[in-house]
Amino acid sequence: MPSQQGSPTVRRLRLAQELRLLRERSKLTGGKAAGELGWSASKVSRIEAAKTMPSADDIKALAELYQVDEPKLDELFGLLRDALQRGWWEDYEDSLPEEYTRFLGLEAEATFQRNWEPQVVPGLLQTEDYAREVILAPRGIVRITHSGVRSRVEARMDRQRRVLQRPDPPEMRFVLDESVLTRKFGEPSVMRAQMEHLLEMSLLSHVSVRVLTMESLHPVNTGAFIHLKFAAFDDVVYLEQLYTANFVEDLARVAGYEAAFEHIRSEALDEDESRVLIQRKAMMWRR
Repeated sequence: MPSQQGSPTVRRLRLAQELRLLRERSKLTGGKAAGELGWSASKVSRIEAAKTMPSADDIKALAELYQVDEPKLDELFGLLRDALQRGWWEDYEDSLPEEYTRFLGLEAEATFQRNWEPQVVPGLLQTEDYAREVILAPRGIVRITHSGVRSRVEARMDRQRRVLQRPDPPEMRFVLDESVLTRKFGEPSVMRAQMEHLLEMSLLSHVSVRVLTMESLHPVNTGAFIHLKFAAFDDVVYLEQLYTANFVEDLARVAGYEAAFEHIRSEALDEDESRVLIQRKAMMWRR
């Protein structure tokens, strides 16, 4: 049975995945399964796409149709119970985009994370003051209320605690473009504190921070992305844009992002050289 510590978002997706696999193993189409149960084909489709949460009765009916044994049925009910739990990110869902809350739910159970960032310090490595300035930056373009800004900053700090300090933190690889270290958000004191915090975070055993210098060949023309790996679920890539975000789940494209990241990382300074450069930038912000 799944651990109660797991992410409800991932459990929901795993439940949908398991039900789809059971149907396919039974040699049934979605339409045929729906017909056997007296359901609409769209109901089966939405359940298997994790767009509709099945009830316990729905799972029991599907299990009978697919001739599922008792241990497997218990596993499905366990996934359902976990999927119905409340994730910590739901406390902030009124102020966060829907796509981002889904990302937080996925990240909560990721075992490995790759993060390429050409514009700002990644959210997991931001100080509170820097995060506030980044959230406020698109003034007049993206309108956020004062309470919305406060809630987003709180969510970002909570995310850091939940991910970086969890008992089994994921291995995290970050690559930053050098321009990230010199693009000003707030007063110089904010930038200096951010550089010092970045250095501190880079020393964590499960965190790797590398910098792609201005002199380096930029090997891949892509914006920021985060690649998440899981123990028992397919990889996902998260792409954030100005007003929305997208998830890349096609395995071939996900593999492409993984290759792109490792190529960028190979062109970047190593961890020690990156710390030296970050330290130099911190000194620059003292002026």
